[in-house]
This record gives sequence, C-alpha cells and structure tokens, in this order.
Amino acid sequence: MALTGGEVRLERSHDGRVADLTLSHGPYTVITWEMRSLVAQRFAEIDRDPDVQVVVIRSDGEHFSSGGDIAGFMEVEPIDFTDLGHEVTAAARSPKPVVVAVDGYAFGVGLELVLSCDIRLATERSRFALPEMNLGMIPGSGGTQRLARLIGLSRAKHHVMTARRITGQEAADWGLVAELHPDRAALDTAVEALVDKLLGFSPLALRAAKEVLDRGIDAPLYTGIELERKAYAMLRSSHDFAEGVAAFGEKRKPEFTGR
Repeated sequence: MALTGGEVRLERSHDGRVADLTLSHGPYTVITWEMRSLVAQRFAEIDRDPDVQVVVIRSDGEHFSSGGDIAGFMEVEPIDFTDLGHEVTAAARSPKPVVVAVDGYAFGVGLELVLSCDIRLATERSRFALPEMNLGMIPGSGGTQRLARLIGLSRAKHHVMTARRITGQEAADWGLVAELHPDRAALDTAVEALVDKLLGFSPLALRAAKEVLDRGIDAPLYTGIELERKAYAMLRSSHDFAEGVAAFGEKRKPEFTGR
C-alpha cells in the first residue's frame, strides 16, 4: 500500500535535553501518509517530556525530502484531506524550539515541514519548491501561507504558481533559511553549535519568545506588543530570570532550570 512505509525515528542526545527526529525513506526521503502521522506522534511525545529543551529534524537520505508519496494520494478519500496539514506541521505548535537541517531537495510536503520549524539551516546545494501546480493541485499543508509570510506575497505567488525552485542562495537572501553552509558536514557542525547555544538559555524564555513571535506576527502591531509586554512581565517572576540577573552581576554563566 503506497500510504505506508518510511520512518520518523526519535532519539535523544545531550543527556536527554535534545530530541533528534530523523526522516528515513530512501535516498529521496519520500514522505508517506504514515510518516505524516508519525511526525505528529513523535511531537506529542516530545511535547510531554519536560526534559526536552530543543528539537532537531534531519533526514538520512541523499535529499531532505523530494515531497509526498503522490501515488498514495489517490487512495485517500477527499474528506480525509481536511486535516492533511495538521500532522506534518506539528513542529509549529510545539512549545519547544525546533531546528531543521536541510541538505538537497525540500519539495512539496517536505518544504511544508521545513516551513513549520523555527530555525532553518541549509546547504548551498539545497533547493526548495512547492511543485504541486505540476499535478493540477496546490500545497495543502500550510505551504502557501507560510511561504508568503517568509518571502513576501509577490515572490510566493511566483514560486507557487510556476512551481519554480528556490536556490539555496535565494533562500538565504530572502530569509527562508537563517544560515547557508557549504556541505552537509559543515551543516551538521553548525546545527551542533546552534543546539549548544539554545541549551544555554532559559527554556521558559525560549518558549515565550516562540509564542510571542508566532502569535504576534499575524496580529495588529498593538496586539503583538501587548503579548510581548505580558510575556515579559510573566518571565519577571521566574526563577530563571532571577538566576540570569544574579549570574550577570557575578560575571558567571547562568544555570537555568526552566522554572
């Protein structure tokens, strides 16, 4: 059955503080319907785990993902597409910061998964595309909306309506990815450095920053600023903030506990 197959492996590193998710399904990492469900299941487990502070998503294929299992779509009833994008975009709803490492193709649902993450790092050979127009379809897992918010409406219309690929350099220049690296080895090194940096911050502050940025970006400016003020006031009462202030005064590294 074309809907099944592939893995989304969950492992932990850094003494359990980092959840490593690895997509695995051949050299092109074709994402099946089953893998979509597995993404949601893995994030449900991650979000329940208070020890996990950072999530990293990778692929073990030659490419991050060439997209979804197209043949399998014909086995799904139209009504079942209603919640199509909910599972694969669980990263956006997670309270944890989610880092994604892209090497090679990130097409279709693969790109939609990438867009739902918080910090995107890629290699120079990476290519990004929403090619659904070639099938007489449009992206169905948040691709149109998230891409437009990241690279602007005009560019998003161009790339969605023509199915044109975005180069790694364009992705970096337009803010689609935060960093661009020469190859996978350099990408892995950069991801490790970023994870180490994130682990040094307060989990409470990271969670608040993610929520304020995500909620505020689509709200009127005044509403976004109000969200920021409320989150700022909430963090003022946290143990982590007190520890950060004390460490600053004592010229030492803070020891945040997430309280």
